[in-house]
Amino acid sequence: MKISRELKIGLVFIASVGIFFWGLNFLKGTDILSKKRFYYAVYDKIDGLDQANAVMVNGLKIGQVNRLSFLPGTSKIVAELYIKNNIDIPKNSVAHIYGTDLLGSKAVEIILGDDTAFAQSGDTLTALVESSLMNQLNEQVEPLKKKAVALINSVDSVMSVIQSIFNEKTRSSLNTSIENIKKTLQNLEGASSNVNEILKTEKSKINSIMTNLDSITLNLKENGDNITTILTNFAQLSDSLNNADIPQTLKDANTAINNINDIAEKINRGEGTIGQLFTNDSLYIQLEKSTSNLNKLLEDLRLNPKRYVKFSLF
Repeated sequence: MKISRELKIGLVFIASVGIFFWGLNFLKGTDILSKKRFYYAVYDKIDGLDQANAVMVNGLKIGQVNRLSFLPGTSKIVAELYIKNNIDIPKNSVAHIYGTDLLGSKAVEIILGDDTAFAQSGDTLTALVESSLMNQLNEQVEPLKKKAVALINSVDSVMSVIQSIFNEKTRSSLNTSIENIKKTLQNLEGASSNVNEILKTEKSKINSIMTNLDSITLNLKENGDNITTILTNFAQLSDSLNNADIPQTLKDANTAINNINDIAEKINRGEGTIGQLFTNDSLYIQLEKSTSNLNKLLEDLRLNPKRYVKFSLF
């Protein structure tokens, strides 16, 4: 069968148009030969999202924004998302518009959910819009800006106070203080030198003192048991004193002393036999005479026993 020239030209033209249409859609990111899946998301605003912007999952491009239009009867915007990848998207996934750079470029990230059921082509996903990077940057910089302004105002106030304080008189006093501090440091340096000289001169004595301290420490260590015994005895003595009724003992002693004082006063007043003996001279004289007579009697008895004792054999 012979094909005419006109038919060949027609077939070539149709094939060329098909290839051109396929190539044009391919360059746009749409593969007309693959199975198409479309998902939708409804936004209050899209913040610069355009058609053909990428649709990402975990940083991997899986499609693009196919079309943007208003939801009939409202001001909400419907984004049609063309997915060319065969990834399964759970029903509770989120279509998140986010900024990709500081220039304001946008993309849609599908944040995969954990639902076991998967969304089908034509389903509507939950929509979420992230603030642009510039807005986020402004939000973060604004508090710093306020703090910087407040800091500058504080610095201005401090500088004003410093200028008012450090007048000519204050600067002169400050210079004088610095000179005094310098002299003090020089004196301290001289004192340090003197101390060093003293240490060098008295080094042997210091060594002797340290040796004695070592000896004392060694003795304390060797006599630790004795010291412990002494401390124990002191503790027992303290416990004994604590348990003893010292106030009552002192009270009894005070009473006895008062009684002795009363007796002494009575003796001084001549009351009683002892008082008469101490205060009455006649009793003393009589006792002295009686003692003298008794001595004479004993002496006479010794010299003349026969006067007083008679012996008889019969």
